[in-house]
Amino acid sequence: METSVKSFSLPRAQPLRAPHRWLLALIMITIITVGWSYPLLGFGVPVAMVVGMAGGFFRGRYVCGNICPRGSFFDTFFRFVSGSRPVPPHLQNIRFRWLVMGFLMTMMVFQISRNPGDPMHWGRVFWFMCAATTALGVVLGLIYRARTWCTFCPVGTMANAVGGGKEQMLISDACRNCKICDKSCPMGLEISDYRETGLIPHRDCIKCESCHAACPSNALSWPQN
Repeated sequence: METSVKSFSLPRAQPLRAPHRWLLALIMITIITVGWSYPLLGFGVPVAMVVGMAGGFFRGRYVCGNICPRGSFFDTFFRFVSGSRPVPPHLQNIRFRWLVMGFLMTMMVFQISRNPGDPMHWGRVFWFMCAATTALGVVLGLIYRARTWCTFCPVGTMANAVGGGKEQMLISDACRNCKICDKSCPMGLEISDYRETGLIPHRDCIKCESCHAACPSNALSWPQN
């Protein structure tokens, strides 16, 4: 199998254990645990949403895999207790994902409209939305895999839509089809299914480099710009 696209090898690392991921997870935990008493902390939620959606235009779901505080929580602290079962297909269905996004955005706007002149009220609405969806994510993560929520997260769905096809990882001839990359992917993507095509075109790849770090033959790389 050959590919006409040049590639370079990434440094072998363990991105899910990077120090900044633990710090981001602590920030998320702090906002949820004290946000009701200090509602202005809730404004960190729309900031994270805007960063995730804007980042989608340039690098797809990169923010989800490297900068998102909630994603970092699922990949660090929570991974020690999460399940390992496959995520049900209907949770990954694109129509379901847009319905979830529409419902949550509608609820958020409705709640804010009840007292639009009070920034504290806004902060509490943002906090509640974050706490409620994180609680749902924890329950689903215990049943299935840690990042189950991320398969239909509204921010991730938007990033998927506007730039999910960008920066597709390459698979070289060195691939031995050992499927270790499949087991390492926090999104549960079947990476080995794409070895014959030479690249991973999945729009929900969060570019966390977990598969690259786990590959024993160093067969995965990013295209050279």
